[in-house]
Amino acid sequence: MKKLFTALVVLLCSASLVGCQNMSKQDVGVLTGGVAGGLLGSTIGQGSGKILAVAAGTIAGAIIGGAIGKNMDDTDKLKMNRALDNNPVGQPAYWRNANTGTAYEVVPTRNVTYQGNEYCREYRTVANIGGKKQQVYGTACRQPDGSWQAVS
Repeated sequence: MKKLFTALVVLLCSASLVGCQNMSKQDVGVLTGGVAGGLLGSTIGQGSGKILAVAAGTIAGAIIGGAIGKNMDDTDKLKMNRALDNNPVGQPAYWRNANTGTAYEVVPTRNVTYQGNEYCREYRTVANIGGKKQQVYGTACRQPDGSWQAVS
């Protein structure tokens, strides 16, 4: 069972990293949400119940992450980049997209090193889309051009 879970996590993480440059914002949201949901699901239950929890978490995370990713436009990405650049850990950034009406909260939660890149941050995004709050956790790393790219 543990090997199956590990394989699932590795598969999802690998998929989230392959071809990020050509992926749509919704695709990145689906993969990021799916990985986060699967990891959260892994903390619930034992035996076959754990596998079900991982699967349910992965599906729920993918749906929520896809919804957030689909609604983010270039201005939202810029504001998220600013939050990751400028906000200390734990300090949220808030904004509302005038075109979509979606309200966002992005909170850098921890500075981390990811695959040798020392300029990475874990974050939490809460989006209020059509009156429904949706939350995604992820990790982003600063790229050589100064932008941030989701890596998980």
